Amino acid sequence: MRKLKLFLIAFVLTGSLYAQDKTAEKYASTITKEDLHEDLSILASDALEGRETGTRGQKMAAAFISAHFESLGLTAPVKNGDRKSYLQPVELYSIVPGDIFIEVDGKKKKNFEDIIYYGTSSTNSVLTSDIVFAGSGSEEDFNQVKAEGKAALIFVNNLRDPKVMQNAEKANVSILFAVTDATDEDFKNTTNRFKRYLSGGRLSLEKPSIASGSADGVFLVSPSTAAEIFNTSVEKLKAAADESGKKSLKKIKGSSIKYQTEQKVKTVGSENVLGYLEGSDKKEELIVVTAHYDHEGIKNGQVYNGADDDGSGTSAVLEISEAFAKAKEDGNGPRRSMLFMTVTGEEKGLLGSSYYTDNPVFPLENTVVDLNIDMIGRIDEKHEDNINYVYLVGADKLSSELHTISEKANETYTKFELDYTYNDENHPERIYYRSDHWNFAKNNIPVIFYFNGTHEDYHQPTDTVDKINFELLEKRAKLVFYTAWELANREERIKVDKPSEQKLNQD
Repeated sequence: MRKLKLFLIAFVLTGSLYAQDKTAEKYASTITKEDLHEDLSILASDALEGRETGTRGQKMAAAFISAHFESLGLTAPVKNGDRKSYLQPVELYSIVPGDIFIEVDGKKKKNFEDIIYYGTSSTNSVLTSDIVFAGSGSEEDFNQVKAEGKAALIFVNNLRDPKVMQNAEKANVSILFAVTDATDEDFKNTTNRFKRYLSGGRLSLEKPSIASGSADGVFLVSPSTAAEIFNTSVEKLKAAADESGKKSLKKIKGSSIKYQTEQKVKTVGSENVLGYLEGSDKKEELIVVTAHYDHEGIKNGQVYNGADDDGSGTSAVLEISEAFAKAKEDGNGPRRSMLFMTVTGEEKGLLGSSYYTDNPVFPLENTVVDLNIDMIGRIDEKHEDNINYVYLVGADKLSSELHTISEKANETYTKFELDYTYNDENHPERIYYRSDHWNFAKNNIPVIFYFNGTHEDYHQPTDTVDKINFELLEKRAKLVFYTAWELANREERIKVDKPSEQKLNQD
């Protein structure tokens, strides 16, 4: 009898996890496929130009999101001088090409026209070097032409072959020139591929320093430019390269070449977008709901709309925030405070979320959990025959309670098949470390990552609104809402019972 009484007491105390909460259901019902479609049709439209970090399209998206938060009456929590803002500025940096060229017989060959400089050092002045033709770049070829201290040009099929670069380094050449394309037309195609990548630079939160002095890296040159350098024909250069090791390289005479590899540090301004809803009696504690709103931008004239990645997650955050705002307006607001945050720079290396956790608007020690949503509008190949699923990652990593709450929210309301494939520490995709929740998890803040898996349109211009399953998107967004509702309103804050230094070392 005593055991039965204890069981009944435990059932009553934990009943909120098992019984349906009609108030929660009321506000979850405001999350509709129609509203999600309306949001996503704006976020993933061609007008927003693929929302690449730091671009006009990304800033248009930020303006749309902040206007949504403002319309709901959410508080703008970011201090900006004497006023508050929904935008948290995130200053990013990249190294981009400056005035880069080579000079052949007094003629300048410009970067991304006849040459491509692939490197990061900056000479900041014109350097002059004797140049030799080192055939196919073998160790024997470099030695034959006595390449030490000189510029060397080689013909190679694959510059990624580590032996080529090792041979050049061993030969101690001053700068390497390489022809990798058979024709000038092939080189033009290579230039088109490299130009956007190298001109954009790799974004970082820390301002990079540029190595100055002698140039490192490689100049890729067109076949005709290589012929000009040695005042001969492309055919003779190819023939000499094919005869490497037969002492034919010395017949190709070069004099000297001038070159410059100027690099500049570019500042790129971007923004996280934050909307805050104050809680009631436990308002110092914070539930965070995140999604990244940046995407790939425009490549080769095509807009990468990013409807699923991560327009779907961003739209879900907008509608979940609206559900909580309506609850508060009706006097049913959450006990804990809510922070709805769409972050920038995820595609560039989780930069926006990293900036927030390094510069939190609210103390990280008061942050209870991060529920992160990244791609929840599609179906992957594995689940084509059973679409009632969602991948969950991270729920059990730091807090046993969080996993239990997540499971019960699903069992009570949405009844998905919760797929934990990517939750495996040894899964080769390492998804736990690849979206914005990781920057919270590495600070020992419990997380759940909601994900539909990849598909054929992932990071393609075909990731468009018409491919989204809005009924599924609605249901997945409701699962996040119900989980957030329980976490925001339960009596006790979830405990971190499995902190791990090993996870911290994965960063």
